[in-house]
Amino acid sequence: MQAAVSVAQLRTMPATDWSAMLAEGGAEALAWLEAAARHGVSRAQAILAQRLLTGEGVAADPPQAVHWFRQAAARDDAEAINMLGRCLENGWGVAADAQLAVYWYRQAAVAGLDWGMYNLANLLMSGKGIAGDRPAALALYRQAAALGHAKSVNILGRFHEEGWDMPVDPAQAALLYCQAAIGGDFRGQFNHARLLLERGKVVQAVAWLRRIPATATPAFLANLRGWLQASGTPQVAALAALPPFQS
Repeated sequence: MQAAVSVAQLRTMPATDWSAMLAEGGAEALAWLEAAARHGVSRAQAILAQRLLTGEGVAADPPQAVHWFRQAAARDDAEAINMLGRCLENGWGVAADAQLAVYWYRQAAVAGLDWGMYNLANLLMSGKGIAGDRPAALALYRQAAALGHAKSVNILGRFHEEGWDMPVDPAQAALLYCQAAIGGDFRGQFNHARLLLERGKVVQAVAWLRRIPATATPAFLANLRGWLQASGTPQVAALAALPPFQS
């Protein structure tokens, strides 16, 4: 059995050692992480919660993940505050409660976390748990985008392309989609490829489409396959049959 980790060891352990140990994973790293969480280290509580939520290196236990997110959130860890909102929005380890999710997302946004801004903006767009307010959502997406949040940059592109609360501006939409694609957002990569294809830049479009499976959700890939198959461009349609697009 792994030896207990003392409070003294936790207090003297350099941050570089923490990073190296957690990167290696395994029983020793988990023991340190659990010990730090029990002794009130908020970052450790948030990391442990995330692992319990996803089952990374430990048996998945969403209710226990919520417990540790709550502990870290009580110590003002912004990422844990946001993730508590995610758990409440999606019913991960706790009864779904969109109104409470709004509360926690707002706290994360106020703390300056781009993901909190983005998640709160999404609920304002959908009217889930809060009255719909697209101008307020736009303001939050802009704040998050200014912090480099790629998904928010992509949605700003949609605002410009669709003319939501602003004049239609295809050039600005294209620029934002390109920025989101470079930032790693799979929806931004799709939108950037889509506009490249419209301009006849098939080789560049295919190159961006090939990047999407690395980070896209299964649901997005399922929809993408249909789009690829319906494409009138042979190079694009051929992608639908490749293994990365079948997951």
